[in-house]
Order: sequence, then C-alpha cells, then structure tokens
Amino acid sequence: MTLPTSPVPTAAAPTGPTSASEGHAACGCPEGIAVSGVSRRGVLAGATALGAAGATVALATPAEALTRLTFADAGYTGDTLVVLSFRGGIDGLSVVAPVGDAAYYTARPSIAVPQARGLQLDARFALHPALAPLLPLYTGGKLAVVHAVGQPNPTRSHFTDLDEMERAAPGSSLRTGWLDRMVGATTTPGAFASTAMGATSAPRSMLGPTPELAMRSVDAFSLNGAWDATEATRWTTALRALHVGAPDPIGAPARGTLDALSTVSDLRAAGYTPANGASYPSGALGDALRDTARLVKAGVGLRAVTIDSGNWDMHTDLGRSDSGWMFRQLTEVGRALAAFMTDLGTASDRVTLVTLSEFGRRVAENGSGGVDHGYGNFSFVLGGGVVGGSVYGTWPGLADSQLQAGDLKATTDYRSVLGEVLEKRCGVTASTVLPGLPSARLGLARART
Repeated sequence: MTLPTSPVPTAAAPTGPTSASEGHAACGCPEGIAVSGVSRRGVLAGATALGAAGATVALATPAEALTRLTFADAGYTGDTLVVLSFRGGIDGLSVVAPVGDAAYYTARPSIAVPQARGLQLDARFALHPALAPLLPLYTGGKLAVVHAVGQPNPTRSHFTDLDEMERAAPGSSLRTGWLDRMVGATTTPGAFASTAMGATSAPRSMLGPTPELAMRSVDAFSLNGAWDATEATRWTTALRALHVGAPDPIGAPARGTLDALSTVSDLRAAGYTPANGASYPSGALGDALRDTARLVKAGVGLRAVTIDSGNWDMHTDLGRSDSGWMFRQLTEVGRALAAFMTDLGTASDRVTLVTLSEFGRRVAENGSGGVDHGYGNFSFVLGGGVVGGSVYGTWPGLADSQLQAGDLKATTDYRSVLGEVLEKRCGVTASTVLPGLPSARLGLARART
C-alpha cells in the first residue's frame, strides 16, 4: 500500500541551492553530479518529503497535534543539533585565515586576507572581514573555531568525501548515516526529530531506519493540490485511512508527515516574527535558519536539523577580502548565523550548531585566482553550551615541509568534534553513533546539567 502520486506532502518550488551538485556543477569537476540522493521515503511512499513515526489515525486539531508531537519526543533531553554543510568544499584558509603564518602570504599573493583587514582571533588566526557579525559571538564565548579539521582518508573527490563524511564510519560496513544513528539512539523520535530544512530530500547523513522529514520552508510545507482547508481535511482523512494497518516502513513516514502537516498548519496560522530584533538576510540560508529557530522555539521535538549552503567550489575568481565571490558568500553566512543566535536568545542554551564541509582547499592559489580541492579545513561550533572564544586544534603550519601533498594537514578528525557535542550536549553515547571514534576531545563544549 502506498501513497497516491498526487497529492503528496511537498514544499514550494526551490529558491536556492539544495544539493551538493549546485555548489560545484559549474566548476569543471569531473563528478559534477548530485550527491544528496532521493530519500528512501520517496521510493517507498511516493513522496519527496516524509516524516517520522508516529501517530494516530484520527484527525486531531492543530493544538492537539502540537501537543502530541512535543510529548512524543519528551524522552530526549539533549540539544537540538544543527548541522550546516558548506557543499562544494569551502576554503577554510579564507574563512579563518592564518595571518600569523608567513607561508600563507607566499602561497596566496592575490587572494590572502591581509593581516590589517582580518578580524583577529588570536596571534595566528583572523576571521574573514565579511564575517564581522560573528566576532561578538566569538568574544562572548558562544563561537568556537576548530582548524586543520578533516577526514581520516581524504580523496579530494566531492562525491567520495561527502559520502564518507555523512556516513562517518570509516573502515566499517555501516551504510546508514550518522545523524540517523544519532536520532535513533535514544527514545522513539517524533515527526520532527530528524529534519532537513530548506530542502525537498534528506541528506545521506539521515539515511537509515529512522524516518526523516524534509521541508523547503515552514510556510510552504503543505499537501500539493489541497487548495483550501476543506480539500486539506478531505485528503488528510483519506490518507490516514489509507495507511491504517500499513507496515511501518510505509505507514510510519506517511502518518508522521500528516502529523507534521497538522502542526505546521498551526504554526503558519500563528505567523512568525524573529525575536530580539534579529534580522535575517534574504536567501536560502537565512530562510532555513529562521525556520529552524521557529521550530526550536515551538518545541516540536527537533533532535537533528540539516541545512545546506552551496556554491563554495571556488576554482576561479575567489576574490579579494573586500569584494568578490567569497566575500559575498561569507557576508550572507555571517549575517545569517548572527541573526539565528540573536533570534534564539536564551533558547540557544539548548542548541548546538556545527559546520562541516567535505574537504578544504589547496594552500596555494591557482592561475585563475581560485583554489583547487584540498584536505584540511575548519569547523565552527556555536551555541549556549559552547566553550567559545578560542581556536582549537593543532596547527601544522603551511611551510612546504609541513604540507600533505601541497595541502593543509588535517590534525583533528572531524568526528572528534561531533563526538564531543554528541556526548556533552546531546546525551548520546558517541561511540555507538561514530564507530572507531578517536578518544581525543578538544574541550570545546560544556556538559549539560
């Protein structure tokens, strides 16, 4: 038994990058293909945005649905983990520039961030000037930076490295995604527990037996073809009846999506104004972070949220520190993340955001004013439980003798960052989520009390 092909739970037409391919399709990379596959729920249930287990057959009022979903995940007491993925391989040496390493300026005569323009973090590192909105978060202890982060077996391939990063189980036979394992590691999750925001399909990190939800936006999440409340009720009733007694791989995602639709309808009717004067930039990233803050504060049972930011594969024309491609991209990132933290206010005490990217870029700029695929990179960790105001990790240096095949060495396994967040902020046994996890921890997060 499957959902009919129309109407299906869906979202509005795309308005920004939604897959890794959009971040590097024009760069000339040989694997310029989509790497965020169609959700298995789409295969099993004929829908592109399907939700979590749950629920009842009878229709409930929006208020009842919100209550049910909130209490359905009451057993989880950890942070909402937000994973912001910079698809295409962001250049960490531009984002967090090693202005105290002379070899940086030798390798990048035209694109390096000048020491006088960088936003100084310590004697060695400075933020790109476009990220000025993040500096108060750093000095206020809510933003930590980790440099020289990477994977155990990097390949410089978008497809391979992204797949391995989201599986996060090198050397094992596991084929599930690490966020699927994280969300399913504790009590039975509710419909919103595993949510891909700003997208119509879930990333590889959510692949596995725990159902996930994908939505372009809160306001656009609706039944396609249900043009008014009467039609929505008619189709919702029919779809619930259709899935009575259906096996869980088919029925649970469908019922969970219908629960989510009911809750979102209530949120949509209430409207949303960001708190504390927060001002999000226009665009896909700001929209996704605003909706994430909205759901966090609504208490719908978020455990993990993924957000993609594409267009980082800057093989050509990266630009200068005051203009160009990187400057424009980072301006949006800085404003969006600062607005997110401002909007959350005290709710940030139960949210941790981590940034990831499949690989970094080479140390030396190329002849086209860009940087090619590399190894080591950076990661931001934001939230109320973060021990911020420091750059963590071991810096290997950028002199030729210190590089790995012309690249920044990765001295910190990215899973060590994730593992500490899982243990201290999410209340999850990290080794069950990340098999083979290194034992070292950086001390960048406080344990929840």
